[in-house]
Amino acid sequence: MTRQLRSPDAVQLSLFDPPRSASLPEPSAPGLARGPEAPRPPVAGHGAPAIYRHPRARHEVHFGEHCVGYELRRARRRSIGFAVGVEGLSVAAPRWVPQRDVEAALREKAAWILRKLTEQQQRAERLQAARVDWRDGATIAFLGQRVIVVLDPRAGTTPSGALLDTDAGAPLGAVRLALRLALPHHAAPAQIRDAVQSWLQRQARRIFEERCAHFAAQLGVRVRRISLSSARTRWGSANADGSVRLNWRLVHFGMATIDYVVAHELAHLRHMDHGPKFWDAVRSVVPDVEAARGTLNSELVPVFD
Repeated sequence: MTRQLRSPDAVQLSLFDPPRSASLPEPSAPGLARGPEAPRPPVAGHGAPAIYRHPRARHEVHFGEHCVGYELRRARRRSIGFAVGVEGLSVAAPRWVPQRDVEAALREKAAWILRKLTEQQQRAERLQAARVDWRDGATIAFLGQRVIVVLDPRAGTTPSGALLDTDAGAPLGAVRLALRLALPHHAAPAQIRDAVQSWLQRQARRIFEERCAHFAAQLGVRVRRISLSSARTRWGSANADGSVRLNWRLVHFGMATIDYVVAHELAHLRHMDHGPKFWDAVRSVVPDVEAARGTLNSELVPVFD
């Protein structure tokens, strides 16, 4: 049995199903969203009208002042289904349902659709803001601090070809970290990206192993295997057999946040649910759970592409 901290990239809704919330659940509920709190949807008559258009849109519907262009697919199904993803709103409807009924169903769920479209738009904006310009002088986050990337062929004397030290070019009186990579100054962006990612993943494994050993002793559990994850939608997972997967991108956050995710997963080795006993176990080793969860939801995670 596996429990995961995850966040959906796309959400779906059937006309006959209750909407699934993408907001942060209460501690007693399973699952933990990776993104920020669900924003309020645009409200007709308040602010600028919103326009959302799917790239394959051939139909559109108006919710007050807001316009939504959507993809419509006819299929052999019993109900009208909606899916809001990175491209926008997709609708799947039975072949026998007339267009006016499709639009009536859309208007019935207008608030849900607008909220999910807003979430996807804001997520895309966050991803764009988190993209790294891979060059000499680029900045990355490591353990909650900003680190400047320096291309320095002399770093090749280190076993890993990378060295973390203080930045000699920092303003007087300032302390800034630099990651020196054994790469020439004309290195391609992909080379720089791969070198940084490789270094971060090595640091992640070292830190995760240390923190898992620390919390396993406190929680009285046994971790049989630790592996790194590159998932876009979850921070970690744990299996009843003692295996734990942790997203290496957690090394962008401070140690308090890393400790929370590690403790969360190890607590699942005692309680494979999100019930009160599970949260009591987490809080027994990480008392400030809410602050750590808030950091996970609010900070930008650099995009490596």
